[in-house]
Amino acid sequence: MASAAIEKLPHLKSATDGLNEMSDNERSGFINLVSRYLSGEAQHIEWSKIQTPTDEIVVPYDKMDNVSEDASETKYLLDKLVVLKLNGGLGTTMGCTGPKSVIEVRDGLTFLDLIVIQIENLNNKYGCKVPLVLMNSFNTHDDTQKIVEKYTNSNVDIHTFNQSKYPRVVADEFVPWPSKGKTDKDGWYPPGHGDVFPSLMNSGKLDAFISQGKEYVFVANSDNLGAVVDLKILKHLIQNKNEYCMEVTPKTLADVKGGTLISYEGKVQLLEIAQVPDEHVNEFKSIEKFKIFNTNNLWVNLKAIKKLVEADALKMEIIPNPKEVDGVKVLQLETAAGAAIRVFILF
Repeated sequence: MASAAIEKLPHLKSATDGLNEMSDNERSGFINLVSRYLSGEAQHIEWSKIQTPTDEIVVPYDKMDNVSEDASETKYLLDKLVVLKLNGGLGTTMGCTGPKSVIEVRDGLTFLDLIVIQIENLNNKYGCKVPLVLMNSFNTHDDTQKIVEKYTNSNVDIHTFNQSKYPRVVADEFVPWPSKGKTDKDGWYPPGHGDVFPSLMNSGKLDAFISQGKEYVFVANSDNLGAVVDLKILKHLIQNKNEYCMEVTPKTLADVKGGTLISYEGKVQLLEIAQVPDEHVNEFKSIEKFKIFNTNNLWVNLKAIKKLVEADALKMEIIPNPKEVDGVKVLQLETAAGAAIRVFILF
């Protein structure tokens, strides 16, 4: 497939150049992703090379230093933090329209209400200004802009930006679907949450936070209320100058499809079920061989993000996602934020 399709890249590129809905950054990001895919980068993992990560890499939570009772130390830590929630998903699978984050969870409060309350409590208690950033997609942007107005009087600065908008590719012709006349939302897709790093940079917010003295961003799914600011983790990262940390948890039989961490060719990387050869899927689901899974709670150093985005070094594994929409077979190429673990300095 790759060798036959690579000849179609110039045609795909010229068709993409004609899509006025895309920014220059989106165009170059999309063509870069497709080029990497066509060169064979989305190939399956060589199963025999997989190793289990060492204890040096997976640090037990109870071995981290506790944070002192001194409120000034806590404020010092929190003043370096930005909280970012991935807010690009719709609530369709949960039976609602609009962003997933506005689904009511309990006592009339939505996911987003509870997130704002959590951060506001930290800001009130310690006299800090932890900002909340929402990464929206074109599917959730308009609704979210209206919804955040209700928090105007809260003690939380709320920022929003949009992740990239890429065209779905018609599988048999290898051309962008919108260039074939599919101009509604179904012709486009948000390319996974791995896009958070370049999109944060392109929005101008990354540089703004760095100039304010912020050092780390805590990234989590907007529908994960267990993803709270953990001061022990923040302290550990600042003390050890780690660029990247992924919260993992012991895998249970309920989590067999979740991504896991592996050592592969000398690097730590995320292994998702979509990358696993069919004959090894059952082994991947085993809780004996793969004992941990990725919660998608990520702590990342802001200057490290800037350095890697500027160097075009964020080569995350590509996840091909073939779909059939309105009877047309399309391909969307995605990346996952957890996959960036292989390019950051962990310790």
